[in-house]
Parts: sequence; C-alpha cells; structure tokens
Amino acid sequence: MTSRVEQIALAGKPLAYAPHEKLGVVVVDSFPALGTLAALRFLEWVQSNPEGVVSLPTGKTPEFFIKEVGRFTSGWKKKAIQAELAERGIDPSVKCSLKGLHFVQIDEFYPIDPSHHNSFLYYVNHYYIEGFGLDRARALLIDCSRIGLPPGKTLSDVWPDDDVDLSLRYRMAGSKHEQLQRDVVQQIDEWCTEYEEKIRALGGIGFFLGGIGPDGHIGFNVRGSDPFSTTRLTAVNYETQAAAATDLGGIEVARKRLVITIGLSTITHNPECTAVVIAAGEAKAGIVRDAIQNERHVRYPSTALQVLPNARFYLTQGAAKKLEARQLAALVASERATAAQIEQAVIDLAMAHRKPIAALTEADFRKNPHAAELLKQGIGSAKDVCARTVQRLKE
Repeated sequence: MTSRVEQIALAGKPLAYAPHEKLGVVVVDSFPALGTLAALRFLEWVQSNPEGVVSLPTGKTPEFFIKEVGRFTSGWKKKAIQAELAERGIDPSVKCSLKGLHFVQIDEFYPIDPSHHNSFLYYVNHYYIEGFGLDRARALLIDCSRIGLPPGKTLSDVWPDDDVDLSLRYRMAGSKHEQLQRDVVQQIDEWCTEYEEKIRALGGIGFFLGGIGPDGHIGFNVRGSDPFSTTRLTAVNYETQAAAATDLGGIEVARKRLVITIGLSTITHNPECTAVVIAAGEAKAGIVRDAIQNERHVRYPSTALQVLPNARFYLTQGAAKKLEARQLAALVASERATAAQIEQAVIDLAMAHRKPIAALTEADFRKNPHAAELLKQGIGSAKDVCARTVQRLKE
C-alpha cells in the first residue's frame, strides 16, 4: 500500500514500472529532498506506530534525514511547519513522539572501541539516542567492549593487532591466547543469537531505513549473503573495506575489521515492515538498477526486500538513471528529447553494441527502445544524430 506521503511525492507517476521493476521507487530531485522524503515517511509511520521498532542508518547517507526529522519534530507546533506537513501528506494534529520507539542498531565494526568517533555506536548515541531523544532502555545496541569479553579483559587484550581469526570457530586453538580468542568468538556468536531473539520477540523491525553499499549490500549483508541470514559476526568483501577505509584510517586497517550485522532475514522477518533504501548520485545507478530490476538472488542482497510489500527505494534522478523502463517513459512523455537525453541514449547504445558512435546504424537504433523513440520524435536520421553527438563530445 502506498502511503499518503509517497502518493504526494509520486505526483501521479507509477510506484513501479512492471514487469521490469520488482520494488517500489520514488524519485526526487536532490540529496536534500531525499532526506526530507525519508523523514516525512518516517514520521508518518511513527504516528501510526508510536511504540514501534525502528532501525536507522549511520554514516553520510542519513545526514539530511536526521536534520529534517529534527526540524519537523522541534517545530511541530509552528504554523509554517504544520502547513508544510499537511501539504506533504501528514496530519499535523496527530501527536508525533519518538520517545516510545524501540531502536535496533543495524551493524558495527569489530573490534572497535565504542568511544571511537567512527564507531557506529558512537554515531547512534549522538544522533539517535540523544539527538532524537529515544529511550535508551528501549534500545538494542552493539557495544563491542561488552560483547563476549571475560571479566577484566579488554578488546586490545584479546585482539592486540585487531586481527580476528574466524577459523577459530572450527579449529583447535594453538596456544593459550588462541583459546581465549576462541572462547570470545563463541561468546560473540551466542550474543548474536540472543540479539536476534530479542528483535524477533519485539515482533521484528517495523521501520527500516538504510543506504546501499558499493556491492549492493544492505546493513553489512554483502554480495552472496543468504536471504535467510540472521545477526552474526562476519567478514566483508574488498568493496566494503575500501568504502570504510577513509573512516577507519586506511585500507590496511579496514581490511582487518570484521562486522557484526543484522541479517537479511532480520530485516524481512516482519512482513509488514516498511523498509526504505535511499541512494543518491549516478555512481549508485548501476547497483540500484541491479537491486530493483533483478529477481531475488544472492548476488544482489537488497533483492531480498522483494518479499516486503512496503519495501521502497527512494532515489535521486542520478541514482535512478539506469532504470530503463522509467527512463523510457520519461523520454516518451517529453515529446521532444533534450540534448542530454539524446546524448545519453546514443552513448548507451554505443556501449551496448561495443561500437564507436560513428559506426552505429539505423538498424542498431531500431532495435533499442530508447534509440528508436528518438527517431520517432523526428530529431533526424541515425547518422545525423550520431554525427551531432560526436561533435558535442568533441566540443
């Protein structure tokens, strides 16, 4: 079911272009607008679920989401805010308090001290527990300094080089220190099981907001993750390590870090979960296309969300750039293609055929829906269109 906030944001456009798009999509014009839309949908959900279970993201992705939630909640009684809320689909007369929510932390690096400014727990405490005024007693948090450690031991005592060997799960310990490490790994595994049980005892996650990683990961469920995966301590792939390298102090540090993450099954356990993935910029266009247009497959972790009727992707125009049916519909609706649309269609056609632009033929154009639509709009012959595109690129 499309929410009121989403209906207004869609402005009459389809939520999904079937059969190509397997998940609902809402496209906005900018990264700040993405944050505003996510904030409004979150507050709309909270109005109906004042004691619901939420999981919210960390990092740069939710920057504007956090700002907008704060702006709306702090100014809820102001006439200007009330008018804006009403215009965007929210009833300002209905109280919207975040205090009763149950919060579930999505993931965390391991090992990492929770006081480290790049730990996700530090972020959660600062922006959500304190910033949103959530009740800490209702929060499930991932504090690596408390998970699995024997009394009197610290993370640096157990992992002096931050190098966690998961093979200790199934091999014999080669020393007394390895025995300690093996015990800690097993205790972490038990803690993850208990964390999962606590989430499910709450009924599962009701509202999930997340970004999408460079390999399409949701949470730290990287490419190849089982759609039935639960909370666990696991390694990540190189793309994910590289993305985290800047925050953690370089790739040599990042490649040693494991992660504790909720699983894909954790997110989808509640069939009524509103799961929103936000993505901005053309750099994300490829992974967004793979997530939305492919059938469920371990190669594309976020396709696991297809089992949720309320799963959505909120995207900027750039991130939606490779959603083919959506782009074709925009081209048809434009009646007369813009120079940018023509150039993009011709370049995409050349890339698809692995030909220089000048070598594209009328037949190549006719076989491609986007390029064929250009010819229908009377912008010239395929040869003329290619010549103009080449000239523009040279200029």
